[in-house]
Amino acid sequence: MKTTRATGTTGMTKANNKTAAKKSFLVAALAGTLALGAAAPAPALAGAGGPSGDARISTAFSLPGAKVYPEGIAADPRTRTVYVGSYADGTVYRARPGRAEAEVFLPSGTDGRHTANGLRVDALGRLWVTDSTAGVAVYDTATGTRLAHFEVAAGTPARFVNDLTITPDGTAYLTDSIRGVIYRVTPRQLAAGSGVLTEAYDLTPALRARPAGTFSLNGITSDRAGRYLLTVDMTAGDLYRVDLRTGAVRRVALTGGDLKAADGLDLAPDGTLRVAHNVTNTLTRWQLGADGARARLTRTITDPSLQIPTTLAHVPGRTLVVRSQFDKGGPMNPGTGTPTTFTVASVRGL
Repeated sequence: MKTTRATGTTGMTKANNKTAAKKSFLVAALAGTLALGAAAPAPALAGAGGPSGDARISTAFSLPGAKVYPEGIAADPRTRTVYVGSYADGTVYRARPGRAEAEVFLPSGTDGRHTANGLRVDALGRLWVTDSTAGVAVYDTATGTRLAHFEVAAGTPARFVNDLTITPDGTAYLTDSIRGVIYRVTPRQLAAGSGVLTEAYDLTPALRARPAGTFSLNGITSDRAGRYLLTVDMTAGDLYRVDLRTGAVRRVALTGGDLKAADGLDLAPDGTLRVAHNVTNTLTRWQLGADGARARLTRTITDPSLQIPTTLAHVPGRTLVVRSQFDKGGPMNPGTGTPTTFTVASVRGL
């Protein structure tokens, strides 16, 4: 018995050390990328009446916990429930309609998850949650039961599974911020319940050169017709279009600004693209051309009350924006700063 316990403890220690080392590397990479974003000039302010123009920024709901550092958000249009993930420990919170504070839906460490980055609710009400260190898991929103999970192939070098989108046919696409690739999970793979994440598109040849250790791909979204994906290179400030029929990758022509420090993306059916720029405390709105090959900046909101916005979800009448506070003892400055209560902002006028 003693030998068994000692062996088990040693295995756990090795696993914990490996996870800590991997997370330290990812935090360093994220901090480097955010620092580059901070050095870039913020987009010009739009509108009048102060830094946020005529936008109204308030608090939608709070998140319990002293070290949450939220990153991702997803809204379920069927129930109006909102889910938020913690980058710090992988907790997933659930905010019910009309509640001032979210509740824990999936506790820290659920299914071995160490972070919770991108979140999406699909057409059947299943919640997808990425873990930057491993892959993605899919949950039943009624029971919290894990329905499926997919991981990056064993032996793959440094990776950071970041955000995801789900196309009308039920296929999920996920960005890897370090490798510059987009993974894919098809409905058939989902039905199987588990497997290795398939590398669908490698954008590395199209990306601009960047300093070693910095991120490239971050937020990702797709059009309602399932024709293309849009993903952002947060370091270079570029937006890329991936044709889902041909696989062709092209840089979107941007007019009026760029997407430096861009994190989360939200594409509305009318072609309105909303973007969260983290370190500049900025939100932008763009109008896409009919084919998604061009985008024109139409609105900019910059306000320190956004507290390093990492991503956003547009719901009827407002946009919900994650206030990460990554600079308050979080990934940007792990040893400094004291965060205030963690909240999700409600923005009207974006």
